[in-house]
Amino acid sequence: MTAAAASRSIAVPRTRQFVMGALFVVLGLVLWFGFGAGTEAGQTTTFGLTPGGVATPLPDWVVSTRPSLLVLALVCIFLGAVELVRGFGRLTNLALGFVASFFVFGFLVWAAAGTSTNLGGLLNSSLDKAVPITLAALSGVLCERAGVVNIAIEGMMLMGAMMGALIGSIAQNSMAGLVGALVAGGALGLLHGWLSIKYKTNQIVSGTVINIFALGMTSYISALFLQRQQELNNPPIFSTFPIPLLSKIPVIGPIAFLNNPFVYAMFGLLIVIHVALFFTRWGLRHRAVGEHPKAADTLGINVFRTRYVAVVLSGMMGGFAGAYYTLGSVGRFDEVMTAGRGFIGLAAMIFGNWTPFGAFGASLLFGFADALSSKLAILGIAIPSQFLLMTPYIATMVVLAGVVGRSQMPAADGLPYEKE
Repeated sequence: MTAAAASRSIAVPRTRQFVMGALFVVLGLVLWFGFGAGTEAGQTTTFGLTPGGVATPLPDWVVSTRPSLLVLALVCIFLGAVELVRGFGRLTNLALGFVASFFVFGFLVWAAAGTSTNLGGLLNSSLDKAVPITLAALSGVLCERAGVVNIAIEGMMLMGAMMGALIGSIAQNSMAGLVGALVAGGALGLLHGWLSIKYKTNQIVSGTVINIFALGMTSYISALFLQRQQELNNPPIFSTFPIPLLSKIPVIGPIAFLNNPFVYAMFGLLIVIHVALFFTRWGLRHRAVGEHPKAADTLGINVFRTRYVAVVLSGMMGGFAGAYYTLGSVGRFDEVMTAGRGFIGLAAMIFGNWTPFGAFGASLLFGFADALSSKLAILGIAIPSQFLLMTPYIATMVVLAGVVGRSQMPAADGLPYEKE
């Protein structure tokens, strides 16, 4: 056996190679027999490439529906055959990403056959919907990399959203509202740390208590004050501004570089947290506490202080994610407005294998599914939106089952530390 073949066999077991290859082939067959065979010859699909709010429109992209589906199906089947015969080794997940993208694009080609849909607007909406999920996932990464499970992100987001709206309205300053959201989220993070680190409360129970408290408190304050006095629920929101030069890039520019500060902050935080976790001394100590706290303590690392810092930073990130709704999007607070995005962020964190950019990719999947369900309703496709909304959750279960690689949580995640 050659070195390359040995590497391939170690990276991808034969069973997984067979499953992935069969999956690629099945998706290709669905593209043709499920979508392509039923389309009319000569039918075209038109994709708009200009997101809403852009002054200079781009020309539409027109594709022939049936030939496009045939090409996409053949590519998927070819990649599946290669995977079955020899495998892609360590590039299997990359091949899966291509096949999944081809399948989704083929679905869009079929769904909009004979009509048009704004692809640029769909991608822009997907990014917007992915922002709070990504920030929630980053909150989970910061906390769980240090060994503390944080399911209280939903409550931190709710509290951050409410405090951002309240303080922003009183001060009539969006930055003041943002500071209030960060402080509120950080306070709940400190509470979570106090319960789970000092008193070694079950971290799931501690997080659940915080979620219940935040839900009740925000609903109470909203009903008592914010709904009755609208001047307390009318914060100024951060305005959209373009990044010079970058916003002029065709297609990508208006989507990624013509946004409000929350989107730019998300991109910046992804880079900062990734570099801090994996390329700095602080990050090494942070991860060491989450993997083997006893060994870290032996080397002189203060485990308790590191974990307190982690949960407070996680809480502030959760508050920042909540502020996106009231200060970056809606401009007011409504009860339970986060709608479970904190829990979806946790799923994205697991999907992304506890890494910032992996979590971002998973968040984009959730955001795309959410945006696509609205788009299909406009197109009048006879597929219940509930089935489409199930897609990212099914994908998460597939990941957790190990089909696209084993997800590896920090070894000491959720385990309280007792100093000897």
